[in-house]
Amino acid sequence: MIKCVILDDELLAISYLKLLCEQIDNVEVVKAFNDPKVFLNEINELDCNICILDIEMPGMTGLQVAELIPDSKKIIFTTAYKEYAAEAFDLNVVDYVRKPIKKERLIQAFEKAKDLLQNSQKKSLIEWNTNIGKTIIFTEQIAYIKTSEIDSRDKDIILNDGTTIVLKNLNFKNLLEMLPSKDFAQVNKKEIIALSSIKAFSTNEIITTITTEGEAFLKLQIGETYKNSLMEMFGR
Repeated sequence: MIKCVILDDELLAISYLKLLCEQIDNVEVVKAFNDPKVFLNEINELDCNICILDIEMPGMTGLQVAELIPDSKKIIFTTAYKEYAAEAFDLNVVDYVRKPIKKERLIQAFEKAKDLLQNSQKKSLIEWNTNIGKTIIFTEQIAYIKTSEIDSRDKDIILNDGTTIVLKNLNFKNLLEMLPSKDFAQVNKKEIIALSSIKAFSTNEIITTITTEGEAFLKLQIGETYKNSLMEMFGR
């Protein structure tokens, strides 16, 4: 099932795209946006796998938006201008569809997306040695990783549903090499965060979407060594 979100600054373009999507089998429009900033604030919390982005928008282009979207969500660009094609494909997007968009052309883009999603799902499976034996984990289900308080050689993986799994005898360097680099970042010597779990951030602190026992959101302190790389990932 293709679950897509639409971002376009023109309301008529959004309405037309939604109409086309409704005519295509196994495609659902989860939500539509006409503001890139609102889109970026909500995209990580939406259950979707395809983002249809207009390139030409005031304030922030679709190309800039695409750089901030996790790899797990595939991108289809739409635009009335052909000169962006090379730059769009440099971002490894699914497809580049010229306006005015035709239903048959959109179906082709969705077919490409479907193939890529199936392949990326296979790649996002990692088998680890854990406290419950050999365990296969979908990386997109990982919210947060921290050094175990019981044994510093082990790492606690917290999944999106709150489940904790202990990785046995694995250091952060090797762990980061196994994870999709665009989707995870080391925050300090003891913690790694999934970018999809970040609610807000400053130069010193990250506020996550993960709730603690007191129902407050988990906050992570950014280590000096990691500040520059984190700010680059956030486009700062």
